[in-house]
Amino acid sequence: MNESTELLQGTLDLLILRALVLGALHGWGISKRVQQLSKDALRVHQGSLYPALYRLEDKGFIEAEWGESPEGRRVKVYRLTAAGKRAFAQERESWRQFSSAVDLVLRGT
Repeated sequence: MNESTELLQGTLDLLILRALVLGALHGWGISKRVQQLSKDALRVHQGSLYPALYRLEDKGFIEAEWGESPEGRRVKVYRLTAAGKRAFAQERESWRQFSSAVDLVLRGT
């Protein structure tokens, strides 16, 4: 899987929240962190990333402020809010339950 459009609906939001658990990042940094954490199995493209970031910001799960990239460019830096941390914990548990149920079906038990 290498396109974010192949991800199940809602999965991208969970991946973004996970990337931000480790600390604030700008958009490109979030994309790279997801790629690194997935050992290059997942790539989040800008066309999917930024709408998801705006959606998470509207929900109050992340907040953004202007900062500077390591290269000296002006960038928007995103960080988790307390609500975002709670949402991540809840969504992670829901994902674990869902993936366990799918695994049971695939194994036929």
